[in-house]
Amino acid sequence: MTVIGQIGQTMDGRIATITGQSKYINGSSGLSHLHQLRALVDAVVIGVGTALTDNPQLNVRLVSGKNPTRVVIDPQGRLGCDAQVWREDGTKRLWIIAEGKKVSAPSGVEVLTLPMVDGRIEAATILKSLRMQGLKRILIEGGAFTLSHFMQAGCLDRLHIIIAPIIMGSGRPSFELPAIEHMDQATRLNIQTHVLNNEVLFDCDLSSQRLKLD
Repeated sequence: MTVIGQIGQTMDGRIATITGQSKYINGSSGLSHLHQLRALVDAVVIGVGTALTDNPQLNVRLVSGKNPTRVVIDPQGRLGCDAQVWREDGTKRLWIIAEGKKVSAPSGVEVLTLPMVDGRIEAATILKSLRMQGLKRILIEGGAFTLSHFMQAGCLDRLHIIIAPIIMGSGRPSFELPAIEHMDQATRLNIQTHVLNNEVLFDCDLSSQRLKLD
C-alpha cells in the first residue's frame, strides 16, 4: 500500500484564512498537479472538517483519468447527505464513522464503522480498512488535522507540499502537530523540489519512518 499526503499552502505556511476560506491558494499549475495525483490513486481521503468547509468535488476534472474512490473520515457522522462528495457519478464513496454511531447514508454510499482510540479513529486502522476494500494507492488530501494525524502516525510514504507565492500573515496553519522544545525533535525531510510555473512543489520522502501495517 502506498500513501501520499498533499497540501497546498502560502509561503508563510497557511492553508486557509481565519474563517476557513481557502479557494484558491494554489494557482492553475498546483491545482492541475493535485488533480493528476487524484487520477493516479485508488482513493482520495479527507476529514469531515474539509468536507464541511470546502464542500469539494474530489474529481479529476482538470486532467484526463478516472475519478478515485472518495472517502470522508467523519467519526460523529456530521456530514450532510447533500455534500458534493456523495453525488452519484459512478464513483465509489465511503463514509468512515465511529463505532456506535448511526447515519442515514445517501444511495450508493458505503458506511465503514471503525473503533475510536483516544477520541479519534487511528490512521493505521483506516488504512487497513481501505486495503480490505481493495484500495492500495491512497491520497490524503486534507485538512491539516487529518494530514498531521497520518504523518504523526507514520502512515505516509510521501508528502507533497505545493507552495504558492502568497503571504497571508494570519490564518490556519498547514500542520497541527505536538509542540517541540528542541530543534532536534523536528522532522527533517528528504526532499526533491519541482517548479510548477510560479509555484514550488516539495516532494518529501517519508518512507524511512513509514509504519508497516499488519
